[in-house]
Amino acid sequence: MIEFRQITWENFGECVKLQPKEEQRSFVATNLSSLAEAYVALTNNECIPMPYAIYHDDIMVGFIMLSYNYANEDNAESVYWVWRFMIDRNYQGRGYGKEAIKKAIELIRTFPKGEATMVLLSYEPDNLVAKALYKSIGFAETGDIEDGELVAKLTL
Repeated sequence: MIEFRQITWENFGECVKLQPKEEQRSFVATNLSSLAEAYVALTNNECIPMPYAIYHDDIMVGFIMLSYNYANEDNAESVYWVWRFMIDRNYQGRGYGKEAIKKAIELIRTFPKGEATMVLLSYEPDNLVAKALYKSIGFAETGDIEDGELVAKLTL
């Protein structure tokens, strides 16, 4: 069973050591970089980052960072983002990724940081594994491109 746990001083080191497969490194930022970006976004009031370690049976298998982006002059409406997502190379191919994304949607539907009508995420155009995973869960490409990545949306 997959569960999300807060990043703490006790699991921080383990979290930043997680790695994707070599051929996937261009698809996702390091977890250390993601946590640093979360800090900068939070302190600049850009969004509410929600980083979590992904565990399966008390073993850390991945990392996910959600965010709540509230409506403001830049955003017409409040939305949740799956900002970062990775399963460690040693735990891929076991269904943890799909289970973790479903768990993230389940969490988002509780509106932990505020109401929203959709979840957005983005991925590299040549990341066919991610594209298939997100499509299987119900995400549909919007036609938008953000920082060279395809944007997909799931209506809540």
